[in-house]
Amino acid sequence: MSTRVAYLGPKGTYAEKAAKALAALENIDSPQFTPCKGLRSVVDNLANNLCEAAVVPIENSVEGGVTTALDSLWRHKNLFIHRALVLPIKHSLMSSGSISTISEVLSHPQAIAQCSQWLNDNIPNAVHLPTNSTAEAIRMVKGSSFRAAIGSKDANDELNILAYPINDIEGNCTRFILLSKKNIKDDGNKASMAFSLKSNSPGALLKALNCIANLGLNMSRIESRPSKRELGEYIFFIDLDLHHSYEKDFAKITEELSPLCNQIINFGCYFGSEIE
Repeated sequence: MSTRVAYLGPKGTYAEKAAKALAALENIDSPQFTPCKGLRSVVDNLANNLCEAAVVPIENSVEGGVTTALDSLWRHKNLFIHRALVLPIKHSLMSSGSISTISEVLSHPQAIAQCSQWLNDNIPNAVHLPTNSTAEAIRMVKGSSFRAAIGSKDANDELNILAYPINDIEGNCTRFILLSKKNIKDDGNKASMAFSLKSNSPGALLKALNCIANLGLNMSRIESRPSKRELGEYIFFIDLDLHHSYEKDFAKITEELSPLCNQIINFGCYFGSEIE
């Protein structure tokens, strides 16, 4: 029986490359890769049982957290992370025309932001137009002499490569996660969770973080997102480094945080990998 794996489409995106690598790492039998339009729909497909797994970008080394993915994880509280993968991102500028004729640059907002300095230095008068994905941008500029797309050169077989690489930061990379509704794994070197505080008072967040520190756990990442309920109210996403059983750790964390938090979500523990 095949396993449907949703990812940000269309074919040719960095997300597709990450989805195939994550499926191989997790030994998913007969994966059927399903491209979706928009990150929200990727997670919604999994939450609504239209697929068995989903792959989304969660963090970029240049632009930080992918907010749509974080908000979707908070909205769907029955999803778990089964594996993480860091993928190097090397963007190219592609077009049917030449660089001297480019007046519009299309790509996913994250890709445009990751190349903003290069664009400003080399084609400062070009208008930046957001698309749902880098692969969609490549498809939209075909045949145009004044439009260019930012994306993976591996996704292109028709356009001219005008410049490569055009990342502002040489070590640009994105962390993707494999999501599933299946039970939380019982091993891994990372764990992720999120919580919202009962009180927006001085020291409230510090108390919550001290609960984790007092258990001897190293917090490798913290990011906040607005709750969307009122100004100044936030949701906190954290990653932890693991060296032993997370099930016992999370039980202790929950016990310690419960008096301070309105809600605590456990995304589970998992292994992280990198592609050179």
